[in-house]
Amino acid sequence: MTIKEHLLNLFTGKDNKTLDIGRIIWFKGTLVFLGLAIWHVVHEHNPFDYNSFGLGFAGVLGAGGAALWAKKDTEPNEPPK
Repeated sequence: MTIKEHLLNLFTGKDNKTLDIGRIIWFKGTLVFLGLAIWHVVHEHNPFDYNSFGLGFAGVLGAGGAALWAKKDTEPNEPPK
């Protein structure tokens, strides 16, 4: 598999063809969370608070996983093998 195919599989449903908006939003939310954490440390010159970061990041990842689990029955079926 190529890198493009691996990346596409991250953002598609069970059939590996249909783009899944939930996975895309989850990925973008994770990037924004990490970017804001880095920006806060660099530009605000505040020490990094590992506890707050861990709790916030767990919330982002947990909410994304819960959203994907809640819609698992609506995904297209896997292609026949």
